[in-house]
Amino acid sequence: MSERDWQRSSFCGGGGNNCVEVAVLATGEGIALRESESPDTVLVTGRDALCALLIGVKAGQALRPRT
Repeated sequence: MSERDWQRSSFCGGGGNNCVEVAVLATGEGIALRESESPDTVLVTGRDALCALLIGVKAGQALRPRT
């Protein structure tokens, strides 16, 4: 993926090197995530899985320990 495909989070601020970046895969069937500090490490996931994660984080579920 070229640099022009990546978009930084609106929470990045100041253009530093500590930002979450996302890119839609060329097939449109997945989303790639990376930290700008470690651009060679890329996590690829599906739209549904990412949506479920974000909903859980917003609901505070990601902060709860599993029992």
